[in-house]
Amino acid sequence: MPKLSLWRPNKGNDYKFFDQRISEMFTVGGVDVYLHKYLGPIDQPFTSNTEPGTTGITSIQDLLFLENRDRKYDTSVYTMRTIYRINDNDFDLQQFGLFLTGDTMFAVFHLNDMIDTIGRKIMVGDVLELPNLKDYYPLDDTLSAALKRYYVVQDATRAAEGFSPTWYPHLWRVKLQPLVDSQEYKDILDNIAAGDTNGDGVADANDTPLGQVISTYNKYIEINDAIVARAETDVPKSGYDTTNLYTAPVTQEGQPGDPQGILASSNANVSSNTYSSSSTVSPSDKVRGYLTSDAFPPNGAAVAAGIAYPTSPVVGDYFLRLDYVPNRLFRFDGRRWVKIEDGLRTNLTPGATNTTQRSGFVNNTDANYANALAWDAIRISSGAYTPAANAQTLSFTLASKQVVTKTAYKNTYGVKTKLNSKIINNTIANTAGNISFTVSTTLNTNDVLEYTIYANVTYQRQSLSDALRASADN
Repeated sequence: MPKLSLWRPNKGNDYKFFDQRISEMFTVGGVDVYLHKYLGPIDQPFTSNTEPGTTGITSIQDLLFLENRDRKYDTSVYTMRTIYRINDNDFDLQQFGLFLTGDTMFAVFHLNDMIDTIGRKIMVGDVLELPNLKDYYPLDDTLSAALKRYYVVQDATRAAEGFSPTWYPHLWRVKLQPLVDSQEYKDILDNIAAGDTNGDGVADANDTPLGQVISTYNKYIEINDAIVARAETDVPKSGYDTTNLYTAPVTQEGQPGDPQGILASSNANVSSNTYSSSSTVSPSDKVRGYLTSDAFPPNGAAVAAGIAYPTSPVVGDYFLRLDYVPNRLFRFDGRRWVKIEDGLRTNLTPGATNTTQRSGFVNNTDANYANALAWDAIRISSGAYTPAANAQTLSFTLASKQVVTKTAYKNTYGVKTKLNSKIINNTIANTAGNISFTVSTTLNTNDVLEYTIYANVTYQRQSLSDALRASADN
């Protein structure tokens, strides 16, 4: 008599019986979910050894940071049955800060039904839509459709409770977290309409994408802008403001002077350079400290500004030179213009008006050029431009400010442009296989536009992956 055992080397009738009963359990007591199948990174060309551009569900887009930032999803949506436990979103007060403990869900799927439906097991990166969790009553009553609830798979494995007495698994357990509007899921969120948002009676591609409706991006930007505006009000510039501190003027003998004689225009004359014993002149110095230089004269005195000194100054006059970077404040002592200070305080908010070292790095668009390949110069005229036979320029159009060169296009090449010997920016393009570029600076008649094409361009501000890349990869 053979020994009695539920284990069989092959999946026999016992296994099939349990599997069918478990599948019926999902049919009777499960809930539908819509699965967006992950197909792998979007097709991209080879850029480096750390970004090989391979596709497929097992491919990694960026080997340095181990990221799949640009993901591709199947255009077909699969309907499946699942069972999951509904959790309450409670705040966890047992640790530092407030944390939601119910934003992670665990769902189970029937293993064989899953394979029959999508052709593989559910994996990390797949996105699930739970129609039973639609929010039909959002606080924003301007929305024309219910808010859909999406979850992304963070982990997947066999469920411990899914093993039958035959010791074979029947269930697949996945860990889910709410989907956010990020770069990884643009292929889904930007291609699904959020409902009939334009009022034409049809939800189609002309309506607002779902990503814009469920995204909190605009609200975060609004909050950030409000914080920055408050910060600019409280701390408008770096360093310390000393404009509220009074600096006492002195007489020529070094005694305290008349506070009303700040500029001394009534009792000091530049032509004679003579003073009376009671002559009072403006202070020749300011309160010194860390980052207190703002190029403002002391005591709120009047100051003129320009790129050339005035021709008839009075002793004690202040003048701000705008052609100095940073701007420089001078004071006339009767014989010469003496430097008082430079305007070192600057706006702390990153931008064009920020001159801190941090901003200089963040907003740095300069590049280092090497290995010049071609050079040419174009004199701007009102008539049509006809290049010389030996010129590197193929054509030039004044209306569009576009120059087409004879050099074959290569995405690693760079172009440095100058207008009347001053460097200006340009935008490079591929025109019929040749390098072309467009300038945005105004071009006037008789201006000289020069350009040089370089084989090697290294941007001064580099991403971390480029900065850490070995020279052998370049």
